[in-house]
Formats: sequence, structure tokens, C-alpha cells
Amino acid sequence: MNSPADEKVKRIGILQPGYLPWLGFFEQIGRVDAFIIYDDVQFDKGGWRNRNRVKSPNGPAWLTVPVLTKGQGNLNIRDIQISQTERWSSKHIRTIQQYYSRADYYEYTDELFQIWESQWEFLIDLDIAIIRWMAEKFGLSTQFYLSSDLNIQGDRIQRLINIIKHLDGNVFYEGAAGKNYIDIQNFREHGIEVEFQDYSHPVYSQLHGEFISHLSALDLLLNCGPDSRGILMLEGDVP
Repeated sequence: MNSPADEKVKRIGILQPGYLPWLGFFEQIGRVDAFIIYDDVQFDKGGWRNRNRVKSPNGPAWLTVPVLTKGQGNLNIRDIQISQTERWSSKHIRTIQQYYSRADYYEYTDELFQIWESQWEFLIDLDIAIIRWMAEKFGLSTQFYLSSDLNIQGDRIQRLINIIKHLDGNVFYEGAAGKNYIDIQNFREHGIEVEFQDYSHPVYSQLHGEFISHLSALDLLLNCGPDSRGILMLEGDVP
């Protein structure tokens, strides 16, 4: 069997979508040749699909998109609808205005606010719009796919293998949590090496006092602007 060292390496990343994701999410995007947004798996209530944190003078502050799940059974992420009874977007805009108006690159919010002010029925469409916008701001040009569009079958692990092979990948770049359930030998038998993310969260200049890690990557963008990509990808010294 040829190893990735013997042929052109094509890394594939597969992650569930998130709302205003953290830095590690975009580091994975930046390390791979193709990134699959895993949208046709079960929605996890209380997870990161519809919420994330930004920084306030009093610590982390949550931004949550209200969704319709009560009485709906076990829905896939792609089927989750946004509640239209709450003015969540106005609240999110006011929160960013309040906590980031003095950020060096606050002007980035003009485009983000336009996204928020659009009419969204499904959470997945909002998440993807924001992910694409943030990836562009980070200077990442990775190709995106939706797992639901690929229509590839298989059980939990075999489906991951099938997706990677469908895209001619030979390296699976997986999050650190994958160490708990990924059988590396299983992937190797299909000609795929597994690399686990080992992300050392950078420290950068923030507003509101002592540094807080694992916020939405929006915090980095608004504070560091054009320097954000190098900080995100851990390239050299943080300015």
C-alpha cells in the first residue's frame, strides 16, 4: 500500500457546523484541501451548533440563536429551524456593538451585521453563511462540501472513510476528540492516514482585561484584523 509520503497528500476535514466557531474549527479548515460540513447528523441540544461566546467586561457572554426542537423528535442539523418569535439578530448586533465598538477592526462587523439582518429559516444556512464569511476574512480558500449533498452512506466510521475516499483523500485531519473513537488501523486499511489536531490556542491582544481563550474566532478577527490568519495558524510570533 502506498503511503501519503509516496503520493500527493490530500487532507480531508469533516466537522459538524458551528455558530461563530472557535479558532480550532478554522485551523482545521486551513490545514485541509477539502472540508466537509457534516450537516446530516443528529442535532445536539446545548451544543455549539446554535451558540457561542464572545468577550464582555465581565467575562464570556453567550450569543444563542433560538431554534425549534420541542416536540420535533431527533432532528438532523440540516432540519433545525430558527425560531421566528424572538428578535435574536438584533440582540446579537447590540451585544457586539456594546462589547467590540472599540476593537481595532470593528468595521468587519458591517458585513456580519448584514448576514444577521437577512431572513433565515434554517440554522444550517445561517451557520454556513457565517463560516464562509469568517473563513474568507481569515484568508482561507479551502473547498467546502455539505455531507448531505454528497449522499454517501455507511455507519458512523465507515461513512467517514467513504466520504474521504469519494474526495480522493488520503489523510483524515481529525479533531483531538477523535482519539476516543477513531481506530487508526481501520482507516489505514483503506489507504487513509489519520492526523489528530493538536492545537495550542494562541494568546493575542483582546479588549476587556485578562485574556480569555476558546471564544468565537470573531474575537480574534475584530481585535487583530489582517494579522488574524497568522495567529490562527500559529505562524511565527503573535504581534
